[in-house]
Amino acid sequence: MGILKFYIKLVDGFNRALGRVVMFSLFVLMGILLWSIASKVTGIPALWTLEGAQFAMIAYVFLGGPYAIQLGSHVRMDLFYDGWSEKRKAWTDMVTVCCLLVYLIVLLWGAVSSTAYSLGYFGSAPFEFFKSLFQALASGTQEEVIGTMERSRTIWRPFLWPIKSLLCVAIILMILQTLSELFKDVLRIRGEAI
Repeated sequence: MGILKFYIKLVDGFNRALGRVVMFSLFVLMGILLWSIASKVTGIPALWTLEGAQFAMIAYVFLGGPYAIQLGSHVRMDLFYDGWSEKRKAWTDMVTVCCLLVYLIVLLWGAVSSTAYSLGYFGSAPFEFFKSLFQALASGTQEEVIGTMERSRTIWRPFLWPIKSLLCVAIILMILQTLSELFKDVLRIRGEAI
């Protein structure tokens, strides 16, 4: 049980700190949108602002996800839940957390596949692609592994692998936080303090 408590403390601490920092990235989004307005008023609209704002919002939502899971700020039906005992709540939360874990694992698979695609891999084994990519990076021959990189179809045409990589990292952090919540429920069922 000491290992579970250590894991909870470590993951919760990291995601809390990241969540607090990510909260302020909303100001980055506001800055991008203000720049967009200012550039349109001057008659020289910036081409990157719409997509830059979308990328900033994606980063805000996904990197804030683990913190939202930790705070329990997601949608919950409290009609029955509030009147239940702590153990019954923990059992119910365990079931829903397990469902969330399955969803996040499927989401991670899709994000990894999409990230591999954005780096020019068109096969059906994205994890093998990343294994060979990391080996190529270590030997300095990554040009042999990376194909034609995916770009946005807008006039700005940024590469899409950075935001897709960020999604993979955020989903992994959400999985770690979900496991932390599962371990908290296990401790609650056993009657131990968290």
